[in-house]
Amino acid sequence: MRHSSGPACRAWAAHRVRPLNALVAQFLRDWRIALRSRHEMTTPLMFFAVVVMLFPLAISPEPEQLAAIAPGVIWVLALLASLLSLEGLFKRDFSDGSLEQMVLSAEPLFLAVVGKLLAHWCAASLPLVIFAPIAALALSLPLEALSTLLASLLLGTPTVACLGAVGAALTVSLGRGGMLLALIVMPLYIPVLIFGTSATSFAVAGLSVAGPLAWLAVLAGLSLTLAPFAVSAAIRMACEE
Repeated sequence: MRHSSGPACRAWAAHRVRPLNALVAQFLRDWRIALRSRHEMTTPLMFFAVVVMLFPLAISPEPEQLAAIAPGVIWVLALLASLLSLEGLFKRDFSDGSLEQMVLSAEPLFLAVVGKLLAHWCAASLPLVIFAPIAALALSLPLEALSTLLASLLLGTPTVACLGAVGAALTVSLGRGGMLLALIVMPLYIPVLIFGTSATSFAVAGLSVAGPLAWLAVLAGLSLTLAPFAVSAAIRMACEE
């Protein structure tokens, strides 16, 4: 009995591990590409940093005024910075035929999409999250609100990446779809912007932040569950055109 079940168990385990290997391979491939194209990683971060530093000069250096607008400024800039890296998310793979190979592969397409989304979030969003405390201090955000700001960004940026990927997949076959991409994804970002800003503002005011953070977690769960399938469908349509 033991000898007859052993090969079956190993075959089942191999069947389970193989798709996971495909996800990891896609993540590592896109991560290496992002490291080689460092301007794609640094441009959103530089935009975020430069504009944050301009606000005290443009509005007022008074800490009270800066602290009042800091949550909204950081979140709006995080959303705008994310747009800078979206257009190239699938465009390169579409141009060189890699996207079509992903569609024709025997492995499930949504696993490759998950790998690309993870690499995109690590390359484009994670540096913004890491830099956010410095930006918050530059805008005189109280120290007690920093943890809430980080929590809101960690919960909100995956949703931003997933929604942006849907828009990028829908416009990948267009020659210059940057403006259309922005028009598609910006309205979808509004709930994330509202809850992310509200959570940090509540922390500054000493109110409970459980509600906004819970909604951000719900949005993140929905986007991480549904977006890979929506992106896969959009990629298939683009490759069939």
